[in-house]
Amino acid sequence: MLAVHALWSPGRGVLIWAEDGERPATGSSRSLRSARPHPFAVPSAGLAALHPGKATTVSLLLPSRAGGPLASPELVRARDTSPRGGPVLRPWSVPALVVDIAELEDPVDEVRYGASVAHLRAVAATAADLVTRGRVLPTLTAGEARWRPVVQGLDAVAVDTLAASMPPVGRAEHTGGRTELVGPDPGALVADALAVLVDAGVRDRLARTPEPLTIAPARRSRSPVTETWLAALLTPDARVDAGERELGGLADELAAWDAFGTAPTGEGRASFRLVEERTLHDPSDPGEDPDDQTGDGTRWVLEFLLQSSADPSLQVPAEQVWDGAAARLIAEPQELLLAELGRAAQVVPALAQALRSPRPARYEFDLDGAHRFLTSDAALLVGAGFGVQLPAGWDGARTVGLTLSARSTPTDGVITRGGLGREELADFAWSLAVGDDELSEEEIGELVAAKAPLVRLRGRWVSVDADRLRAGLEFLAKARRRGRAPTVAEVLAVAQQHPDDQDAPLPVAVRTDGWIGDLLSGRAESALAPVPPIPGFRAELRPYQQRGVAWLAFLARLGLGACLADDMGLGKTVQLLALEAHERRDGSPGPTLLLCPMSLVGTWQREAARFAPGLRVHAHHGPGRPRGAELTERIAASDLVVTTYATATRDVEDLESRPWHRLVLDEAQAVKNSRATHSHAVRRFVAGHRVALTGTPVENRLSELWSVMDVLNPGLLGTSEKFRARYAIPVERHGSTEAAELLRRVTRPYLLRRLKTDPTIIDDLPEKIEITQHYRLTREQASLYRTVVDDMMEKIEDSEGIERRGNVLAAMTKLKQVCNHPAQLLHDGSAVGRRSGKIIRLEEILGEILDEGDRVLCFTQFTEFGHLLVPHLSARFDTDVAYLHGGTPKKRRDAMVARFQAGEGPPVLLLSLKAGGTGLTLTAANHVVHLDRWWNPAVEDQATDRAFRIGQRRNVQVRKFVCPGTVEERVDEMITKKKALSEMVVGDGEGWLTELSTESLREVFSLGQEALDEVVDDD
Repeated sequence: MLAVHALWSPGRGVLIWAEDGERPATGSSRSLRSARPHPFAVPSAGLAALHPGKATTVSLLLPSRAGGPLASPELVRARDTSPRGGPVLRPWSVPALVVDIAELEDPVDEVRYGASVAHLRAVAATAADLVTRGRVLPTLTAGEARWRPVVQGLDAVAVDTLAASMPPVGRAEHTGGRTELVGPDPGALVADALAVLVDAGVRDRLARTPEPLTIAPARRSRSPVTETWLAALLTPDARVDAGERELGGLADELAAWDAFGTAPTGEGRASFRLVEERTLHDPSDPGEDPDDQTGDGTRWVLEFLLQSSADPSLQVPAEQVWDGAAARLIAEPQELLLAELGRAAQVVPALAQALRSPRPARYEFDLDGAHRFLTSDAALLVGAGFGVQLPAGWDGARTVGLTLSARSTPTDGVITRGGLGREELADFAWSLAVGDDELSEEEIGELVAAKAPLVRLRGRWVSVDADRLRAGLEFLAKARRRGRAPTVAEVLAVAQQHPDDQDAPLPVAVRTDGWIGDLLSGRAESALAPVPPIPGFRAELRPYQQRGVAWLAFLARLGLGACLADDMGLGKTVQLLALEAHERRDGSPGPTLLLCPMSLVGTWQREAARFAPGLRVHAHHGPGRPRGAELTERIAASDLVVTTYATATRDVEDLESRPWHRLVLDEAQAVKNSRATHSHAVRRFVAGHRVALTGTPVENRLSELWSVMDVLNPGLLGTSEKFRARYAIPVERHGSTEAAELLRRVTRPYLLRRLKTDPTIIDDLPEKIEITQHYRLTREQASLYRTVVDDMMEKIEDSEGIERRGNVLAAMTKLKQVCNHPAQLLHDGSAVGRRSGKIIRLEEILGEILDEGDRVLCFTQFTEFGHLLVPHLSARFDTDVAYLHGGTPKKRRDAMVARFQAGEGPPVLLLSLKAGGTGLTLTAANHVVHLDRWWNPAVEDQATDRAFRIGQRRNVQVRKFVCPGTVEERVDEMITKKKALSEMVVGDGEGWLTELSTESLREVFSLGQEALDEVVDDD
């Protein structure tokens, strides 16, 4: 059991280290002079597996006895048998990691976390809260533009509490001399941590704004150093390049801001409570308030209180303060309350009138004033550090809006041949609502008649904008006069429209029932009735496949594009063929155009002939393919026209000249780049229904999902620029779960994804066992590795922009080649021999596989490496080795796959990742080996799924080669860390690597000792 501890180190950030609960409490460790770790320190390499970070050492002051430091309370140890006597503080050198504080948010089950970790989490949460509430101000510190926290009132109490509650180990860093056994001040540590975390938090939020922030054009009075300072507040580089004189002048100008919020915390603060006082309404009473537009005799009163900083639950009404009753609770309460009210009047000027009274205790609002206080002034006071209590009946989120209620027909018979009309809604209605409560005609009339900004409805107060209410009523009247039920597509569009894009004058909410509600919630697949038996269809569909066909037919009748994103090997092909056969049972609705990679044209022909022999299939590709009138005749005589993306792009004029029943994009990731030529061509085809088939709707970036969805349902996700601002940047760059959930909700009705690993989907698929296969470099590889790093780092340091990015990618490619085999880097045609630790380990693995009589797939991203391996492995095992790559002709490729699946021919099939990673069924193999890692997990999974798919009867072992201490391990760790929060988001390939600093690149590329500890002998 490990116990993990943490502290904040000024200048370094978060440091963590661990104790090993298995080690004894005594040992031979010495003091700091020996620079040896104490007995419980876990090597940083081991800790990095749990919390990736940069290795370092830290000097700690720990309670110790003669035998060594005492164990922390987080570890349960045997009774300490060292000589008695009180423990003393002694310095010890401990291996540690510098980590991002976010690393502490995800606890690991195998460890116990010390109180110092919980304390640091609390500090980080306080910093995040200050940033969220805008309790920050810009400043100038040591020549850098920084955002500082503004800590007042209860915030100051919270910060003081953090300092007072800091665990001793949290301030154990030894920063003095060997004899000065004093840790840092906890208040200073908390203040430093808040300053750094708040500055980083503000910059992070600014970077996430939809539109890039810019500085307004300079006024004549604005100095150049001020311009530089303002710009540095918005960028990662906080330095302000200016002379000492200019910086000094800027500091003088910022003095007023720097002083704000830095005064010592008092014993209390002013708090304000808004209450309703009900009076009998008597029109004949001359003292009755003529402005009481609500007509219910409500008077709004703001009561003043003095709140204790030490005990926030203690709130003394102003009347008791002036009567002297609070003197025993708070020192000098009258002077404090008067000062606080004066400060509040600077925030809300209307309160200045109350100060004219010698003993101010309350302030009465008219209706407009109460509305202004509820909607704006209260927030200003809270932001300034005051306490505010609002009436229980007030909820600022409850505003007047529009509601579209839609109830659809029952799901029974939805996919029958009779079809479902696009406007087949059983009931629909537009109405006004407040929050979740629809308003009756009588309540709407009361709203209009009140002509007030604040109205009580159903016992709660609601803010009403008269102009927007009028516009909303006009919209409602037009919708009711129109009478026509909205189409299903229109309901879906309204329900999923981004609030910024809504055309209505008031916010619109959609309430649905029936199958349309199931569709919006993502439950339509399970709610739809399965397809009836299809005459002439020769495949027995699994239950999830039947639901998939029903879902496709359902969206087809609605005219909505569908993305069938089932996991690789779950039978997307057979589901599409079943849909086509189902729709043609009573006649032909017209031909379907299907686009796929060249390698899959034959697959579609064979699968159609096997499962749906009644479908007339025409393969449109090759130099002799028909054109013009001849093509038109072929299409008219076909149910399914299969062609490639490249051919469709070249023949776009012929293919777009007629409408298609359906457009199908197989391996739809081919259109993930919306700017590519074939993506533009696909958008030109006219089809009544569009379907995308892909196991990876997102391979690298969310923009790929936008591109696929924009082909299926144009405009659904807005423009690419809006999509990037609303979803891509918040999710990919900042891990926004809110944006990810919104994107899932918007795409849910049109995207169906099932996983092989889900036992509710498929329960007869064997297990997939993934193994990270470690190996060591030979001496020759290690020498070449160091040479490449030294050479390439020199080039990287001297380059910029595109040239630098190219050098980084070139360095990574060369290091991967070194890890494969020296001959691949040197291109010298030399013998393979025993010069590569990876090949030596591969030989051992293949020997075991072949001895068992099994078959294996070996993937490499380098075609040259495959050509290097084929003769070597053939000679080594005295057997043929098949090699499928991009240059393999189609006929030879098909024959090679057929023989392998039949259990004939070579038991080892070597494949290039690009040519063999998609579109193949190779379930005769129950072993998959990834020789050199491709850093996109989706691409690796596609390759693995050639064997791990329906039809596989044995457990599949997947080995991924990684050499510890090399770029393979380091980049793998960083990619793992960058995995997205939702399954839709994957890391952005290798592009991020090119943006690392030179120092970070050196760490990534450098050769670690673990790559050489058991170095393979070259002999």
